[in-house]
Amino acid sequence: MRSLQVHRLGRVEYEDGLALMRLAAEAVRADSPPRTDHLFLLEHPPVITFGRAADRANLVAAPAWLESQGFELHETDRGGDVTYHGPGQVVGYPVVDLSGRPDVRRYVAALEEAMIRTCADHGVEAGRHQEHHGAWVGSRKIGAVGVHLARWITSHGFAFNLAPDLGHFQAIVPCGIADPRLGVTSLAAELERRGRSSPPAGEVERQLAGHVAEALERRLEPGPEPLRTVSVVPVAADGRVLLLKRAPERGGFWQPVTGRMEPGESPAEAARRELREETGADVAVAPLGYRHGFGHDPVALGRPPGPVRGCVEEAFVARLPAGFEPRLSDEHVEAAFHPAAEAARIPRFAGLRKAIRLATAPRPDLRPDLTAPSALDRAPRGSATGR
Repeated sequence: MRSLQVHRLGRVEYEDGLALMRLAAEAVRADSPPRTDHLFLLEHPPVITFGRAADRANLVAAPAWLESQGFELHETDRGGDVTYHGPGQVVGYPVVDLSGRPDVRRYVAALEEAMIRTCADHGVEAGRHQEHHGAWVGSRKIGAVGVHLARWITSHGFAFNLAPDLGHFQAIVPCGIADPRLGVTSLAAELERRGRSSPPAGEVERQLAGHVAEALERRLEPGPEPLRTVSVVPVAADGRVLLLKRAPERGGFWQPVTGRMEPGESPAEAARRELREETGADVAVAPLGYRHGFGHDPVALGRPPGPVRGCVEEAFVARLPAGFEPRLSDEHVEAAFHPAAEAARIPRFAGLRKAIRLATAPRPDLRPDLTAPSALDRAPRGSATGR
């Protein structure tokens, strides 16, 4: 029996989630470790994705509204039409080798079954729809499935509505299903109808993981603990952002200050230490209230390959004094100040780019509401139809 390692990473930017799946697919294809598959459980900020068969007419919200709500748009290689991901939704990305039993329909049915069983764990009767994929509570869809296979290794997966803002689904015709008799729901909404409260996200994630492993006939095991890291966006007195270029043997790419937390350090202590070590600036750091996950890629950092592992990073900002000149450590070979908008396009990780945007926003009250560590326990607001 193959094992299924579970990785729980909290909020992950959509682009970083795609990179995470690529790293895992390379490990599964290399059989490293042997006979091991992966399941990533996470949450995305508001994002609308288009599958290979997507009809752009199924995006119905105005661009100005999408921008005001902090939505991103992404083309993907998964099957299906247009779909929404956002806070309060548990997204599952199984990266598994199906070559031993190459049956796509069985695989999709297994993901649906995992969501159906999770609903049953909370006394909500869910099932399948005779015409449409996913998990349904009557005429209301509670979980979506969209997968991609490359040489029988899977990516993408499922999205289970725990407690999202159901009003966000009105931005699209979900999955291209325009039947007005069908709608969207969440576990929180269904339990509210029954006079009960929504369960914690961790509990639902554990249930989903167990049911996915059982439906796929995998042995469930925890993945390595995510690395705890910090980032610091150094902002000059004139508003420009200081970026550092890593040495060629360490990847050779540009980024703000980053580093791992040491044992016993708080995130703020680690952030100030890393800022001092990498730039020579010994100034206060302020939290941005933004935590994000991503995949640890040792090869990109100039190190030997390692196990599939995530990182969870907390972001900070530091205000540099006028006339500050950085003193680089041996980790970096170059430093440069960039205008804020330009700096926010340079780093390779979407989470770092977002940290720069948050750090340089002209007014904090104008930032999109994306800075809370997680919104999975948020109660549902509004409803949506048209799925």
